[in-house]
Amino acid sequence: MPRSPILDVPISEDPIRLGQFLKLAGLAEHGGHAKALLEAEEVLVNGRVETRRGTQLRAGDVVAIGDRRARPVPLV
Repeated sequence: MPRSPILDVPISEDPIRLGQFLKLAGLAEHGGHAKALLEAEEVLVNGRVETRRGTQLRAGDVVAIGDRRARPVPLV
């Protein structure tokens, strides 16, 4: 089964906190939703489970929830 494409999400600040990125990328509806996803260990960063909202993401890191994937890219 082919993997879903990775959504490139422009960010103005590098690094960006994971909780902020989840909302910006549309992977979480709001902060509480982001927190719930992290507590349920549903968030992968570069293939590893991540549970901390404050984790610093850098351009190119891949965040996945289920079959949805996104990565921060510098704002051009």
